[in-house]
Amino acid sequence: MKDGAAVQQGVGRPSVYHAVVVIFLEFFAWGLLTTPMLTVLHETFPQHTFLMNGLIQGVKGLLSFMSAPLIGALSDVWGRRPFLLVTVFFTCAPIPLMRLSPWWYFAMISMSGAFSVTFSVIFAYVADVTEERERSTAYGLVSATFAASLVTSPAIGAYLSAWYGDSLVVLLASLIALADICFILLAVPESLPDKMRLNTWGAPISWEQADPFASLRKVGQDSTVLLICITVFLSYLPEAGQYSSFFLYLRQVINFSSTTIAVFIGVVGILSIVAQTLLLTVLMRTLGNKNTVLLGLGFQILQLAWYGFGSEPWMMWAAGAVAAMSSITFPAVSALVSRSADPDKQGLVQGMITGIRGLCNGLGPALYGFIFFLFNVELSTMDPIQGDYSIDPIPTLVPGPPFLLGACTVVVAFLVALFIPEKRSPPPVSDNDEDFEPLLQDSIV
Repeated sequence: MKDGAAVQQGVGRPSVYHAVVVIFLEFFAWGLLTTPMLTVLHETFPQHTFLMNGLIQGVKGLLSFMSAPLIGALSDVWGRRPFLLVTVFFTCAPIPLMRLSPWWYFAMISMSGAFSVTFSVIFAYVADVTEERERSTAYGLVSATFAASLVTSPAIGAYLSAWYGDSLVVLLASLIALADICFILLAVPESLPDKMRLNTWGAPISWEQADPFASLRKVGQDSTVLLICITVFLSYLPEAGQYSSFFLYLRQVINFSSTTIAVFIGVVGILSIVAQTLLLTVLMRTLGNKNTVLLGLGFQILQLAWYGFGSEPWMMWAAGAVAAMSSITFPAVSALVSRSADPDKQGLVQGMITGIRGLCNGLGPALYGFIFFLFNVELSTMDPIQGDYSIDPIPTLVPGPPFLLGACTVVVAFLVALFIPEKRSPPPVSDNDEDFEPLLQDSIV
């Protein structure tokens, strides 16, 4: 779809489906480790478990924030494929260490943040192989794949851990991560056309081209991209904190059983897949890109407020359905920022968005963990399937104060997003459509 021919390494022409497989395998491997990771975390840090988790994720998120624009910018220069390999390798490198050496495992998780920015490279890869009019659908497909990878993997990991032990789960996750790396090496073709690559691996590259701060200053001059980045930060900060503590909250405050929580994950995951594929496509065509982002933020405000004030199980299920609808926000934002950036800046701007999300992945869990700590919520024991928690029954009018605080930050994000201009220029027509196939056409992967 873009002009120019890509280097034909891998199987078939570059397509969205290559990106989908890479994302699915990476996050399915980590999803398997949901229960074993909580166990190892509590065994390694028995005091203030979730505060330590927030600190570890904070270091990782800060490194991700610093490195994502650089890796995205370098992928604009050298191509997507080598950086897909690097990001997936370093993201999955800590997995085998979980049972071998927990201390090294958590150290590696923290340091791996410097390369744990697969999403920025994936979204740049998708931008290379899709037309602008198809891009939101493609981003929705990638985000839905992320949700699909987490529909069953936590439950599978918990089941295998209960019956066969954590070591088998870690081994299985390691093998899946290895399969992902092999898939990139053997099957993923380069998506960036030759003429768009400023340098090759053998040619020198100046620091100015690789300097993330110089690139950020150039893109930061675009007020549209700046507004989008602020919106992403304010909306994803509570979402990241919610991911880190929500299942504990369901167990503690709402008294969900482990089985009910597993079913909850599956149902919300399936609804998210529907929202990010079918619903997102319809909304983008009828409402437009910006209004779809605003609608997603509205859903997020509603579900966070519902979690904050809700105290009955049916309220959690209803809020979960609304949360699934709010999952349209990120692919819609990614499409919006892609439209606002030049073709040779796709990796950079997607790296900025992923870096901001990485920072939120650090700050969010720490913030939520600290607020729950103030309300005396702490993990006391954890076995492979069931968790026993202790909570001081402090009466409160707001059962979930972190969620209510998160709703307030998303309200600010909504107000910022109102000022984002939506470009309505017609999508460019490529003269060489034969070089890349349409998004949803069958391809060889």
